[in-house]
Amino acid sequence: MRVIFAGTPAPAVPSLQALLDSPNHEVVGVLSRPDAVSGRGKKVTRSPIALLADDHGVEVFTPRRLTDDGVRDVLDRWAPDVVAVVAYGALVPPDLLDLPEHGWINLHFSLLPAWRGAAPVQAAIAAGDTSTGASTFRIEAGLDTGPVFGHVTESIRPTDTSGDLLGRLAETGAQLLVQTLEGLAAQRLSAVPQPPDGVSLAPKITVDDSRVRWDLPAHIVDRRIRAHTPAPGAWTELDGARIKVGPVRQVDDAEPLAPGALRVTKKAVHVGTSTLPVQLGWVGPPGKKQMPAADWARGARLDDGQVLA
Repeated sequence: MRVIFAGTPAPAVPSLQALLDSPNHEVVGVLSRPDAVSGRGKKVTRSPIALLADDHGVEVFTPRRLTDDGVRDVLDRWAPDVVAVVAYGALVPPDLLDLPEHGWINLHFSLLPAWRGAAPVQAAIAAGDTSTGASTFRIEAGLDTGPVFGHVTESIRPTDTSGDLLGRLAETGAQLLVQTLEGLAAQRLSAVPQPPDGVSLAPKITVDDSRVRWDLPAHIVDRRIRAHTPAPGAWTELDGARIKVGPVRQVDDAEPLAPGALRVTKKAVHVGTSTLPVQLGWVGPPGKKQMPAADWARGARLDDGQVLA
């Protein structure tokens, strides 16, 4: 089939690569988000998907919105049989949904109808789910409500960050996407409507959502930090300065601490929660690279009793 691929960040790369490698599909064009300005030098960078397409000589189109003038003309020129979507980052207007014969097929990183929305992997970890997966479905007007073609499952490990889990789902999901398109091409696959029960939502994460709440139980603190690692990044404050924190470990045999209170030793930094203390893993001080928590405490000359907020 003639395939347009719509995607932007690194987790979409395995899917585009799998389609480029497939002898049964031709990637005729790539939609991606516009080049972004990042870093202190304000360097303009291409998205990971755009870079991969460039390497393979595939035309890339980066409109700000799919409602912009000229978008329909480009898609008509590419004449796709299907549009494969993986973490594209923009809404598809209704008038474009019927453009390709087989529609817009999205790879979503959850077992729909669970965790519809922008942050399904983070939501699954934060909720304490023990398993999740990826689904392919046909995009319609609703938010991730379209009928499902297939899914793969994945266990959530006790120490998984969202980066760990998303990395595995990106690989298994890529194969699911290729299999879905092959099934459509062979006319042996049909979509099944999502059940009305079991719906949960995973909205886009804000900066405030990633602030650590030390007044929560230790196991919830652990889940939420892992859910927001590496992106958007869990953070807290010490004396008004924002610091990033990595995954923590519950300390079962330690004396209780007030929520946010620090206990500093030569080898560890413990922080109080509403239940057990947790041991900090790494810390990212303002303007510095992440480092082991004990090294951070030593350099900052921290004392027992100081409080993270």
